[in-house]
Amino acid sequence: MSTPPADMVDVGDEPHSRPEITAALARGVTRLLHDHGLASLLEAPLANGRRADIMGLSGAGEIWIVETKSCVEDFAVDQKWPDYTEYCDRFFFAVTDAFPQDLIPEGVGLIVADGFGGAIVREAPLRALAGVRRKAVTLLFARLAAQRLAFSQP
Repeated sequence: MSTPPADMVDVGDEPHSRPEITAALARGVTRLLHDHGLASLLEAPLANGRRADIMGLSGAGEIWIVETKSCVEDFAVDQKWPDYTEYCDRFFFAVTDAFPQDLIPEGVGLIVADGFGGAIVREAPLRALAGVRRKAVTLLFARLAAQRLAFSQP
């Protein structure tokens, strides 16, 4: 994985988020999920009003949510991440290799990624969804994917 330029990792006066890093993380995580056999969607709205940065669906129906963090400030101001765990079997944070990994709480997964791929540094514990919630999230995933496909056609 590539290291971002020094001016992108200085945490002294970081903006709230770094869109170019977020985009690179999304590309790398999407590729990683594909390599693990998961289909993925970006910006998936959840029933609780939150929006998952990346949602993955395995062939066995397991649902992963990955929250990308582009910088320390982006992570520090995000207090909503526990709300995502109700909608997935596994929850991960994805960060760059320059991000201080010790800030990521125990009990969630950790992915380190860049624009070309990523690696699971710490597996997310399995917290199996109840059947009714799994069905609702799976249908949301399918409908969102179908709608995006339909609107991407010429």
